[in-house]
Amino acid sequence: MRRLVIAATGSGAGKTTVTLGLMAAFKQKGCIVQGFKCGPDYIDPTYHTAVTGRPSRNLDSWMTGTEMVRTVLANGCEGADIAIIEGVMGLFDGKQPLSDDGSTAEIAAITKSPVLLVVDCSGMARSAAAIVRGFQTFHPDVHIAGVFANRVGGEGHFRLIQAAVEQMCGLPVVGFLPKDDALSLPERHLGLVPSVERGELDSFFAELGRKIAAAVDWETLLSIAEAPALAPSAPLIRPSRLYRARVAVAKDAAFHFYYPENLEILSACGAELVYFSPLAGEPLPDEVDGLYIGGGFPEEFAAELARQTAVKQSIRTAIERGLPTLAECGGFMFLTERLMTADGTEYEMAGVIPGRVVMQRKLAALGYREVHGRKGNFLLPEGERARGHEFHYSTYEPRGDVPFAYETSGRLGAKPDGYLAHRLVAGYVHFHFASAPAMVERWLSECEKVKHDG
Repeated sequence: MRRLVIAATGSGAGKTTVTLGLMAAFKQKGCIVQGFKCGPDYIDPTYHTAVTGRPSRNLDSWMTGTEMVRTVLANGCEGADIAIIEGVMGLFDGKQPLSDDGSTAEIAAITKSPVLLVVDCSGMARSAAAIVRGFQTFHPDVHIAGVFANRVGGEGHFRLIQAAVEQMCGLPVVGFLPKDDALSLPERHLGLVPSVERGELDSFFAELGRKIAAAVDWETLLSIAEAPALAPSAPLIRPSRLYRARVAVAKDAAFHFYYPENLEILSACGAELVYFSPLAGEPLPDEVDGLYIGGGFPEEFAAELARQTAVKQSIRTAIERGLPTLAECGGFMFLTERLMTADGTEYEMAGVIPGRVVMQRKLAALGYREVHGRKGNFLLPEGERARGHEFHYSTYEPRGDVPFAYETSGRLGAKPDGYLAHRLVAGYVHFHFASAPAMVERWLSECEKVKHDG
């Protein structure tokens, strides 16, 4: 199975641009391309999916463990000609400075995938070889197979870099892109994702693919992408039994941050997933036994969501009657009473959770979370743990004392977090179900009780 990890010397070197360009170029050549992203990020996989036409998947050793990383890679690659795995930050940057935990390098080592190192070559020539040599010798289990020279002054500049790197490092420099603001993605943020999904950047991706195709040595690129065979595909979970439950999943431009494996684990446990769009005015589907409202950005569509009175009423009534519900980040925001956008305008949300969320002009939280269950949490009881991630620009302002759903711990310490009521577990954390498969079985068991009681 051909595959490449697209890594960089640091954030901002252009690995996302190179990743998307290679994906588009391979697609234009008739290849079936599978995208992956190192780490928990939802935004880059959205771009991958738009370019390749296949759901991109996250490879995250901290949240899921090393064996699950291999399983997700093998399962995702079925039917593909090549896998392109986009790294995160610099190649060796991870959770802490003294290990490779959570880094692109760790994913490359776990999956035995060759690395294409993207180097920002502006303002240098022979020095590029020194940088590459340092990365090349830093970790014996990480195989840097080639180099991509980004932001060069032109083909002449590229030839200088190519000669230096190939002489001093023995690595092929397989291609280049010139300095060109037109080749840079718009500033990446949550609000850009809807435009990607509406196809507004399709022409940009296509042109990027054509420019990459013209500047790459394809024979060499394909040769360095050769990698050891992947393990056979395997089940994500082996449930103790199959459950009979219909789970409604909110899925539209406002709510669509779901790890594909989360939905696949629900299905593997027997759940029938029923998708609906709150944004389009679709109320909670009839005869469902559970509800999953994932992340996204309700703030981008606050006015439209506020107008969906019937949708909000159907969800509020069902939750208050005890429908087993998980709401993550954007879903949590939607279930509060009001959402205040960055311009100070307030919009009425579903009104299940007392209080409001207020959008900030800078990032409010970012990072991995270890989640510890609390008494009364049907998904994650006291003594149980799961792992997840937070990334949001809003803060929650509760109205009065609220019951916490769990305790989270991260880089800045531990705190009670989330909201718990009825059979609702809500909060900013995006859970990865592979970190605690038992929570899925507990959820579906509760869903069956609803079916039985109904």
